[in-house]
Amino acid sequence: MNSILKQDLDNFENILEKTKQQGIDFLNDIENIPTSNTYTINPKTALNELGLGSIEALREFNERLAPLMVSSPGPRYWGFVTGGSTPASIVGDWLASIYDQNTQAVKAQGGASALIEFETINLLLQLLDLPDTFLGGFVTGATMSNFTSLGVARQWFGKQFGKDFAKDGISETVNILTATPHSSSIKCLSLLGIGSQNYTTVKTIEGNREALDIADLEENIKKLEGKPFILISSAGTVNTADFDDFEAIAALKEKYNFWWHIDGAFGGFAAVSDKYNHLVKGWEGADSITIDCHKWLNVPYESAFFLIKKDHINLQIETFQNSNAPYLGNPLENFNYLNVLPENSRRLRALPAWFSLKAYGKEGFKDLIEGSIALALHFGNALIENDFELLAPIRLNNVCFTLKGKHNQDKVNQFLSALNDTGKVFMTPTIYQNKKGIRASFVNWRTTEKDIKLVIEEMKQTILDMEI
Repeated sequence: MNSILKQDLDNFENILEKTKQQGIDFLNDIENIPTSNTYTINPKTALNELGLGSIEALREFNERLAPLMVSSPGPRYWGFVTGGSTPASIVGDWLASIYDQNTQAVKAQGGASALIEFETINLLLQLLDLPDTFLGGFVTGATMSNFTSLGVARQWFGKQFGKDFAKDGISETVNILTATPHSSSIKCLSLLGIGSQNYTTVKTIEGNREALDIADLEENIKKLEGKPFILISSAGTVNTADFDDFEAIAALKEKYNFWWHIDGAFGGFAAVSDKYNHLVKGWEGADSITIDCHKWLNVPYESAFFLIKKDHINLQIETFQNSNAPYLGNPLENFNYLNVLPENSRRLRALPAWFSLKAYGKEGFKDLIEGSIALALHFGNALIENDFELLAPIRLNNVCFTLKGKHNQDKVNQFLSALNDTGKVFMTPTIYQNKKGIRASFVNWRTTEKDIKLVIEEMKQTILDMEI
């Protein structure tokens, strides 16, 4: 064994103890750590010939790299719908690294850690009040969840013409209908060879809405003259957290032949709340659903899962089967995740979610979700009382707003940049109905009304400094 590696092995407990303490110090001080910084490094450093050992590497990390870190898991990081790791999820994440399983099989001499993933998906179905007619699995994020689901949808589409797109390539124009898709879904159309511009945009409901207009959807369906299509619908649009009418879509599914995919990356968690679960009523009729755990479930990156109806298992295997591995046997008789999703190598991503679900239960997540929505409403009211205007109603946890008055439109981005530079809060820019705006998303379990008060004061001061 290499001498440096042997030294680390002998000193392993001390190494982990120092790392643990550093993590505790960061999390205990997270409210004071900036949400943005301007620190930078020269990444072109020389590789050490002999190696430093873990303690020295940790010292160099603290000196050079740790200053790059911002409080993205903290209470005032309101950009990108970013959650923050709960204590239980960190336990699960650390153990996932320690046990270091390549989670694939449910019965195998070489390890059956996929049973943990099966159990976690079962717990998530209960949390979201969805039937066990879905097969689920963990991937890195909503993009890969959408990719997995739409990959199977593409295979389904080919089968409608008696073709195997996975084996032979796409030989028909794939019909896609959608209204307000997330950019990750459009990226997936590119990755899948369908084309990022090859979709038909359905009108949205008149008024201040991002949800698809059911009447216009049906008109577009009729134009296809009986041809199959894939529908990408939304459980929480990125700007205003709007929801498509799933009951109406389910009714259309009785009349027309299409694959129904729901992107519910964060909005799907509305199902946990008695106050807001009406927003997803009927979504159990979908063929596939995307849910992102490192958002409202508040587990570490990278964590999301897909749900695809078990009826489509043959299509899923045709899409992803590792057919050059005969030692794995029949994929239907010997279930292995590498036959139903993109990755062959994958860590035990389910474990942080499992710990979270066991630790906090349905009531804990209900409180977190309803608390986040209450904070979004509170922030919206505070904005109205000051020099801001809402661009859309607050339907869930996202607040889309701008500076008051048309004459201030050219100052919105400058204002947001100056605000983010304070390091007290981080929000993201957006364009909504041709207006420059700002988006704040409330999903972090640490956020309180105290944080909103602090941010409003920073916003008021920024306005004064800019003389708006």
